[in-house]
Amino acid sequence: MTLEKLKPGTSARISRIDWDALPPADAKRMRALGFEPGVEISMAHHGVFGGRDPVAVSIGRMTIALRKVQAAAISLDAA
Repeated sequence: MTLEKLKPGTSARISRIDWDALPPADAKRMRALGFEPGVEISMAHHGVFGGRDPVAVSIGRMTIALRKVQAAAISLDAA
């Protein structure tokens, strides 16, 4: 499963990130924010507009907004 499909209030562990699917600036920012395999992440909420973009996720003590395309590059295992 990928991050954009995670239901709000649900947690999972990052298993893989497709860094090649992301622009270099996005990949650098996400790495700096702690997005790495093995990290636990939870879905805070999906966007309110029709495309459900952006999504808000919690990683550590931070809540971070991601575009749906960024969330799609993150594969998850059940936490």
